[in-house]
Amino acid sequence: MPRKVEVTDKEFKLTDKKVIAVLDRTVTPFGNSAKADVPIRYVGKRVYVVILA
Repeated sequence: MPRKVEVTDKEFKLTDKKVIAVLDRTVTPFGNSAKADVPIRYVGKRVYVVILA
């Protein structure tokens, strides 16, 4: 399963033949932790979390 992630100052590239969707979410507080809501259809799927400055 080939995966490739490239990060530079101005560009982000993610290459994975099985990418289903790219979501833009805001992390919100949840008790003593935090969460980013996603649709239930993605439960059990592999995800990438990218933190932007």
